[in-house]
Amino acid sequence: MGFSYLWVLLLCIVGEGLVKGALGVGGLACNWGTRSTHPLPPSIVVKLLKDNGFSKVKLFEADPGALQALGGTGIQVMVGIPNELLAPLASSVTVAENWVSKNVSYYISKNGVDIRYVAVANEPFLKTYKDTFLQTTYPALQNIQAALIKAGLGRQVKVTIPLNADVYQTDSGLPSGGNFRSDIHSLMMSILKFLSDNGGALTINIYPFLSLQADPDFPKEYAFFNNTSKPVVDGSISYTNVLDANFDTCIAALEKNGFSSLPVIVGEVGWPTDGDPNANIEDARRFNQGLVSRILAGQGSPKRSTPPDIYIFGLIDEDAKSTQPGNFERHWGVFNFDGSIKYSLDIGRGKALVPAKGVHYLARQWCIMAPDASPSDPNLAQSINYACSYADCTSLGYGSSCGMLDARSNASYAFNMYYQTMDQRKGTCEFSNLSVTTTVDPSPTQNGQNRSCRFEIMIDLGKHEKPRRPRSSPAAGLREHSSHKVVMVLLVLVLVSTLMI
Repeated sequence: MGFSYLWVLLLCIVGEGLVKGALGVGGLACNWGTRSTHPLPPSIVVKLLKDNGFSKVKLFEADPGALQALGGTGIQVMVGIPNELLAPLASSVTVAENWVSKNVSYYISKNGVDIRYVAVANEPFLKTYKDTFLQTTYPALQNIQAALIKAGLGRQVKVTIPLNADVYQTDSGLPSGGNFRSDIHSLMMSILKFLSDNGGALTINIYPFLSLQADPDFPKEYAFFNNTSKPVVDGSISYTNVLDANFDTCIAALEKNGFSSLPVIVGEVGWPTDGDPNANIEDARRFNQGLVSRILAGQGSPKRSTPPDIYIFGLIDEDAKSTQPGNFERHWGVFNFDGSIKYSLDIGRGKALVPAKGVHYLARQWCIMAPDASPSDPNLAQSINYACSYADCTSLGYGSSCGMLDARSNASYAFNMYYQTMDQRKGTCEFSNLSVTTTVDPSPTQNGQNRSCRFEIMIDLGKHEKPRRPRSSPAAGLREHSSHKVVMVLLVLVLVSTLMI
């Protein structure tokens, strides 16, 4: 398609699910997702947040454990409302009052949680949803606001709606041409006026990585902040990176419709580390270091010099997330699932990231393919399929951290992920006499091969607080929809092909 900058428009279409003023001395903000088979205890996560300078956190739902742990910490909280709750909240202000009482008022008064925002819905106007939430989002927003006022929290807690960047577009291919989609323009005007009248903010999720995934002609360098890419010239403004161009497309849309002073929050932005050739440690470190550096420097965009609040996506990997957009969905965390460090980041004043403390693990043992088992065994493919249907095998995909393992190691990785996911219980390393347990770490890091491929040992949930398994949330956002079985079937085909070579 040439270097015509039409990819700026594409970015607005595919970007997925960057309060007024700068983050200031308070530090960084991030998203805390909880879709994990073996979640870190909330108390450990909160300590991880504080140790690494995160002063604001966004939750996708009112998770009781997370909210209790955040009490009295001084960390500012944005509490999310999943899409499946929109219909009941829209139907009755009483339902909204009950939700606010249980999930906002209670934690503020009883636990001292510093809740600043309620995020109503999660990317409800995605084109893939068609009209599913068009009739319920705005009424739910109105009822939540009314409930906050009734609870005496109207000044302390504000409302927002996290939206995908596909709610705006540009016909010119430049940020200055930004406007809201014609099919939702009238609805957006009502929502924006309501947010403005009630001191709320617009939240937008921006993903340069997904733009790179969607367009083979996208100039990868432009996704980063310290790049050598040719800038996008829009009148007197030269845009040197995707984030600024996308953000200012939104600002142009607001200005065009009379909301030039409405605060805009960047609700999600980040870079994954695995599950795709473009999702790797080096690119994630480069992107997030550039992002953190501009946050700490208080840098805004060309059209808004005042920096927005930017919530990094995400804090920790989530092995139970949907893989519908891609296997990388489970690897957005700055930290691994257990709070260990993936890569170094300078988080200000020369301070580096520090890992989670006090994490307890299962026994130091792994499940691997038995030495005497044959790759041609007719039960092998079915065993791998079974293991990867219940455990996270996304690191085995093409271009992923464990994608270059040999046939036996491929099978061993699948067996071990199942064994660990099932808490190393008796009988979970029995795959038709194809597997055995070992106390020797089979990770290739032990012999100098692919150092990023890890054969995990899971967190010992029994030695921590009572675990809460991730709840299904079919309407919580695009990245919460499940196509796990389809992805796993494709993965098994790749594995079996490898085994037969």
